[in-house]
Amino acid sequence: MDFSLYYFANHDGDTAERAKYRLILESATWADRNGFTRLWTPERHFHSFGGLSPNPSVLAAALAARTERVQLCAGSVVLPLHDPIRVAEEWAVVDNLSGGRVGLGVACGWVPNDFVIGGNQDAFEPRKEVFARNIDVLRRLWRGEGHRVHNPQGQEIEVHTLPRPVQPELPLWVTVAGNPDTFRTAGRLGANVLTHLLGQTLDGLRDKIAEYRSAWRAAGHPGRGIVTLMLHTFVGEDDDEVHDLVKAPMKRYLQGSLSLASAHLCSVPFLQHAENIDLSRATPQMVDDVLDASFEKYFHMSGLFGSHARCLDMVDRVEAADVDEIACLIDYGVPPDVVLQNLEHLNVVRILANPKRRLAQA
Repeated sequence: MDFSLYYFANHDGDTAERAKYRLILESATWADRNGFTRLWTPERHFHSFGGLSPNPSVLAAALAARTERVQLCAGSVVLPLHDPIRVAEEWAVVDNLSGGRVGLGVACGWVPNDFVIGGNQDAFEPRKEVFARNIDVLRRLWRGEGHRVHNPQGQEIEVHTLPRPVQPELPLWVTVAGNPDTFRTAGRLGANVLTHLLGQTLDGLRDKIAEYRSAWRAAGHPGRGIVTLMLHTFVGEDDDEVHDLVKAPMKRYLQGSLSLASAHLCSVPFLQHAENIDLSRATPQMVDDVLDASFEKYFHMSGLFGSHARCLDMVDRVEAADVDEIACLIDYGVPPDVVLQNLEHLNVVRILANPKRRLAQA
C-alpha cells in the first residue's frame, strides 16, 4: 500500500495571511523525506472549500523546489475549463523543474460557476464529451505529436508544445466520484483512478475496482493501473483523543463542503435524486445533526482516524478492496502545528502496513 498526502483545505479566513501555505509546504518536505509516494493538490475556484488551489500547477512548481523524490500530482485539473495546449505546457514546465516527477489527475467538473473561466459556459452541458476529447489531445501533445488548430487569420497550423517534458508518457489519473461507467472508461483509457468514499462504501468500491481492472485488461494495457483512494486522516495514540480533537474542525470542513454543494445540488456527482432535496426547509439544528452524523460516519467508516491499531485495520479493509494507494487528506482544519506533530504517527502506520517493503529497503 502506497501512502500519499492530499490537500483540499477549506480556507475560512482564520489563518494568518502569510501562513496560508505553511502546512502544505512543511508537510510536503516531510513526506519527501519519509518515503511517501505522492503529493496531491486540487483545482477549485470561487469558494473557500479548496480555494487555496485555483491552479495546481503553480503549487506543484513550488513543491518541486522543496522536494527531491515524491511525485507531484494534480488532484484534479478540471480539463473542460482549459485548453489542453496550456495544460500540456504548464505541467511540462513542472515536469522539468521536478526532474520528471509529475502526475496528472483530471476531472470533468461539476460546479457550473467554474465554467465562466475562459468563456467556457457552453462547455458545461457537454463537459463529459469535452473531457474525453481533451484527454486525447493532452496525451498526444505530451508525447510530442502535433495538434492541428486554426489561428485568428483562419490558417490551419500544427502546434508542438514546449518545453518538452522529461517523462515521455504522462502519468494520468481520472477522478471518479463513484459512477461504475467512469471506472470502466478509465480502464479502457489505460488511466489510473483517483476516487473517494463520498456516496460509496468500501464494499461497493471493491466491485467497481474489479470492473476497472477488467476493462484495463480487455483493452490490452500492460500492468494493472493504480487505484488511489482519498481518505481524511489523523493518526494519534488514542481513539477517543483523536475523535475529540478532530470532531469540531471536521464538522466545520463538512459545513464548507455542504455550502458549496448546496448551491449546485443537481450537479453534485455523488448525490442521487438531488432534484428531490429541498434545503430551504432545513433548520440550523437539522444541519448540525446532519454534520454530526456525517462526522461519525467518516470517523468510523470512511477515514483514517484514530490509533495505530485502528488505522491499520482500516488499511487492511482498503487493501481488501484492491486499492493501491491511500491519499491522506490532512488539511481539513486541525491546527497546522498539531497536524505536523502527528505526522510521525501516520508514518508508523505506513511502515507497519508495508513490512515486506520495509525489510527489502533495509
